Formats: sequence, C-alpha cells, structure tokens
Amino acid sequence: MENEITNKVSNSGIISIDLEEFYTPGERILFDIKPHLFQELILKEKDFREFIKTNNWSFYETKIVGLICSADAIVPTWAYMLLAIALEPYAKKVYFGSLNEVESLLFSEKLNSIDISIYKDARIVIKGCGEKKLPINAHVQLTTLLKPFAKSIMYGEPCSTVPLYKSKT
Repeated sequence: MENEITNKVSNSGIISIDLEEFYTPGERILFDIKPHLFQELILKEKDFREFIKTNNWSFYETKIVGLICSADAIVPTWAYMLLAIALEPYAKKVYFGSLNEVESLLFSEKLNSIDISIYKDARIVIKGCGEKKLPINAHVQLTTLLKPFAKSIMYGEPCSTVPLYKSKT
C-alpha cells in the first residue's frame, strides 16, 4: 500500500506575502548638493539658480532620485525644492533622503495603496528570504497594517515560520 504524501503547507490556508512584489523597479541614484556649495559650506543663491537653469537634467531620465547633502552645511529647504522642480520632468520619482530612505518611501507608497481588509481573519506569512535587500521599515509597516485584520502573522517561509501575532478572537 502506497503512502500518500500530503502537502500540509498548501492545505493550511496560510497566505504568503512576498514584499519583493511591492518593489518599485527603476534605477536609484543620489543627487548630492555638496559640489554646488561654495567651499562646501554655503549655498550661494545666484550661483545655484544658474546651475539649476543651465544643467542638463536629462541624465536623470526615468531614474528614482534621492536628494542629499553629504557636507556638514546648512542648506535652505528651498534649494531642495528647486532641485525637485528641475528634476520632475525627467525623473521617475524624486525624494529627499539617502537611498535607504528612498527605498523605504517607495515601499511605503505601495503598501499604503493596497486594500488590507482582504486579509481579514487570514493566517499570513510575510516572506523572509528573497533576492532583494528589503528595508526593515517595509516589514514593520506591513505588520502594523495587517495586525487589525489578520488572524495570525508569521515571518519566514510557510514551512518554517516565526510566529509574530495571534488574534485573541
């Protein structure tokens, strides 16, 4: 008599969420304002406005741009705003922050756009392994979005999970 092998994971009703599916494709690039400061300390408005006006912004075509200043300088907020205006016709997206912060913001936008209520009373595993390095903030945000709806939340792979939350109802 043959023993039938049963896939308990697929029969468990567990829903696996892979955060990589929320990854926004596109090249990420930083724009550092530091080279446009006088002696890496001061932003001269006239010179900066001239740079904004004459720079070829097409290099940033379809890229996701993070705006930063790597110098220890006080940069007025309007300087970043001018950069955003100059980049907007070319860049796919423009944010203030490092590439890690930009990645977090991209995931946040995607996660905030999904209808979490579809996971009401679901047993969920947030997938743990993947090819891309995902921001921890994406995991935290997804967990907090799911908690009011999910029956349980786990982390890892359906066959080997770390339990995180179980509803009391």
